[in-house]
Amino acid sequence: MEALIPLIKSHPGLSVLAFSLVFRLTHWLLQNLPVPKVVRQDAFRSWKWKNLSVSMVHSVLTAAWALTCFVVSPELLSNIRSYNTPLSYLLVCISTGYFVQDAADIILTGHAKGSWEFLLHHAVVIWCFLYTLYTHLFIAGAVIALFVEVNSITLHLRLMLKLASAQDSSLYYVNKFVNLITYVTFRLSAQFYLTWYLTSNYSSLEHSGYFLTSIMVMNIMILIYFYRLLRADFFPRKTHFAGQNGVHRNNSKKFLSD
Repeated sequence: MEALIPLIKSHPGLSVLAFSLVFRLTHWLLQNLPVPKVVRQDAFRSWKWKNLSVSMVHSVLTAAWALTCFVVSPELLSNIRSYNTPLSYLLVCISTGYFVQDAADIILTGHAKGSWEFLLHHAVVIWCFLYTLYTHLFIAGAVIALFVEVNSITLHLRLMLKLASAQDSSLYYVNKFVNLITYVTFRLSAQFYLTWYLTSNYSSLEHSGYFLTSIMVMNIMILIYFYRLLRADFFPRKTHFAGQNGVHRNNSKKFLSD
């Protein structure tokens, strides 16, 4: 670790690309795992399952890592601008590599049109994270932003169960409540805490206008998805037509809308 961190800090861009290749390798390795039959029968569902599998690995790793950073160094909540540790810097670098890999996977497989919300999210995250990696500022803020990955675990599980036509299972029923709790606790709370910090310290922070604009874009997206989540899992419309796996049959269907 002591020898690796200085090398990563001196070449953050190359390090991000290296970690993106690691996640691409993870994508290839996960293809050897069994896949539900209903998923294998449809090309789009098959791609989405593989994409979500890599996302699940990233979420589990990042969620545990971000929470560990907080437990070890709780001051990261109060010193968002300048607090920095080797553990937190490496976390942000690895996570940035994942977002680069995922964006490339969406674009190169021809699913950009139906996944433009994901691409917008990834573009904002990658730009902000690269800023922190090159300037060594707001690393703590990036770690707090990664608290949302705790909720991403249940979000990914929800979508994978839908792909497997398991919306009526006990696991889906339990997960939708856990998903709601983690959405409020980790996604909304973390996002609004960062918003509060930026607005409270707007005049004293570097490039505060860009970061505030970026986080407001993210706030709008997560609130829209929160509404969609509540509507889909707790207040479903009877007239809403879905395919066998609970989503529209159109391959360009945006998963964020259900």
